[in-house]
Amino acid sequence: MLGSGSRGNASLVDSPSGTLLVDAGFSPGELRRRAEAVGLSVASLTAVVLTHEHGDHARGALPIAKAAGCPIYATRGTLQALAADVAGAEVHVLDATEPASVGGFWLHAARTGHDAAEPVALRITDRQSGLRVGVAYDVGHVTPSLRRLLAGVHCLLLEANHDEDLLRTGPYPQHLRERIAGPAGHLSNWQAGEAARDLWHEELQAVVLTHLSEVCNRPELARDAVGAALAAAGFRGALLVADQSVPLMPVRVRGRQLALDLFG
Repeated sequence: MLGSGSRGNASLVDSPSGTLLVDAGFSPGELRRRAEAVGLSVASLTAVVLTHEHGDHARGALPIAKAAGCPIYATRGTLQALAADVAGAEVHVLDATEPASVGGFWLHAARTGHDAAEPVALRITDRQSGLRVGVAYDVGHVTPSLRRLLAGVHCLLLEANHDEDLLRTGPYPQHLRERIAGPAGHLSNWQAGEAARDLWHEELQAVVLTHLSEVCNRPELARDAVGAALAAAGFRGALLVADQSVPLMPVRVRGRQLALDLFG
């Protein structure tokens, strides 16, 4: 995870099959700096994949795709909302009804309830190893289609945006609190814990909590809430919290035959 929060989001999925940049919410220079800090590179990407068009997820998509000479994948609604911001790039439409073949990966998508044109969560499958990464932030609320998409992933990126008490007593005006907590906003720590517990299975190796509010959350609150729910389910893997300012070191996801730095 190169960074996650309201000021920018970006992740790298890296394997012998290729390298995907999932969201590009930082400038190209910042993306390069963060990737290099954890021993990775954005110089030769297979593709840039966008979950939706908001600036904290998409502002660097066009320049980084052009610099890497790679295409951009996003839903039709996202591409239309970006319009001039992706003009001149090679673009491909992600369809939630069927998977996309992107280099050595399969991409599956499911619509989310976030207040964007056509936002999606993603399941990324490495063809060689069969390892799967789920990306679900700016979710709004957890739907049956989202649960189906994320079932069986080996590494889960899941938003834990706010602590409900801190949101209720914090400085935001009422209308913004209602938007954040509503079905088109963000998951709370408690909701993230419930979702993570429901998605637990024996091969789930890592959960990365993302998109934490710097105003209405604390890393220890998110970790405690989701950790308790996962422990009750039987999870014994790695529980990590993504930072807005500092990239996480690569998370190694192991298959039965292979061990890959699939996500970094």
